[in-house]
Amino acid sequence: MDQGRGSDAELAGAGDSSPLSAAWAAIRTGLRRDCGARTFDGWLKPAELGAFDPESGNLELVMPSQFMADWVRSHFGERLQLAWRTTLPIVREVRVVACEGGPRPAPLLILDEEPLPVERAAAAAAHPRPAFDPRYSFGSFIVGKANEVAATAAKTLAEAPTVTFNPLFLHGGTGRGKTHLLHALGQRFLELNPAAQVVMMSAEKFMVEFVRAIRENDTIGFKQRLRSADLLLIDDVQFIAGKESTQEEFFHTMNEIINAGKRLVITSDRAPQDLDGIAPRILSRLSWGLVADINAADLELRYNILLAKLALLPGISMADNVVDFLARRLTNSIRELEGALNRIGAYALMTGRTIDLAFVEEVLANVLRANQRRISIDEIQTRVADHYCIRKAEMVSARRAREVARPRQVAMYLSKQLTPKSLPDIGRRFGGRDHTTVIHAVKQIEKLRASDPDIDAAIRLLTRQLEG
Repeated sequence: MDQGRGSDAELAGAGDSSPLSAAWAAIRTGLRRDCGARTFDGWLKPAELGAFDPESGNLELVMPSQFMADWVRSHFGERLQLAWRTTLPIVREVRVVACEGGPRPAPLLILDEEPLPVERAAAAAAHPRPAFDPRYSFGSFIVGKANEVAATAAKTLAEAPTVTFNPLFLHGGTGRGKTHLLHALGQRFLELNPAAQVVMMSAEKFMVEFVRAIRENDTIGFKQRLRSADLLLIDDVQFIAGKESTQEEFFHTMNEIINAGKRLVITSDRAPQDLDGIAPRILSRLSWGLVADINAADLELRYNILLAKLALLPGISMADNVVDFLARRLTNSIRELEGALNRIGAYALMTGRTIDLAFVEEVLANVLRANQRRISIDEIQTRVADHYCIRKAEMVSARRAREVARPRQVAMYLSKQLTPKSLPDIGRRFGGRDHTTVIHAVKQIEKLRASDPDIDAAIRLLTRQLEG
């Protein structure tokens, strides 16, 4: 192996007890068990850890020759990718590469596995099972108010002997867990019904395969494959908008599945009534079953998701205040939360630094800037006035009665904490008050938070509402 590759492998921890090499050892053990000793020894055993980029999550596995790299990439690429993502989520992409200048050995004959009977082999070829991601199970799906109905409906459809709703339509923005629920539902259904036929595809793939079937005069085979499914899972149905011939076939497929008493699950980024370019009869059929939305995760759900994901990252620990900081600042999607956590973990592993607030702000500087929501003083005044049941005009009035002065101090405190405004700017927005009045208000509320649980609870609630 050339010097450059060798150095990269050492950086990746190929010969020590780093998380990368520990994960690789576990993956190799699983591959040898699943593939058989002869296949493993002939093709996978020579693979070595190569370069790892913690920022992108890309990892290289180095083979002794180009031929072996091509063969392993072709036959084990997806399995290796899945194994790494499951074992060490900071690795997001696996590239199988060749050691430069290596030999090109002849292919090995793999005879260690007992061949399937002809009938079983034909059935497996006709109805290949979806490549479900084992990480996406109901057990790993964190439930909160934002996704409770969707999660319960998906679990019911997977486990109940009969269901009163069909189809199940899940909708929500990007990165909220729709695909997770699809994989969890499909895997659970197969656990309970091992002989069942399950088909999962994106709406885009449905369209591509349908067009290919027309071109190859194999529409009957396409129809039979989908309509023989006991469970059909279609992701991102919005992508067939405007495709009339595809929608025609999709509509008939839906009818066949539902009328046969089989199960259908469809996801989209928006509710049926908000889908443009979809035939009304399809929208009517979609609305006929159960429509469950997945809303944006609230603070509590984001916090619990971070704790669950942390438990899966070996060697990564994080103080509660750091977890709370991430949950408050990263509000766009669950996928963004996971990506940020993986990035923090990767940098911590590679640098050996402690994960504190300063480290997180440094690693996620760009992400945090993109997530910063501009909270206005006007918004704070409105929210605080509503909370304390006073008129918003009292925030700028000269009244000093306690029932007005305390909410005004709370609003000043929150303005200092949640906006970039200077003390004089804040004072001016509260009836032209001096900056020393704002300083007094901030100190007073800080003191009360330490001694008065009601004030502290009110500040926490108002902060969640303003940031959420």
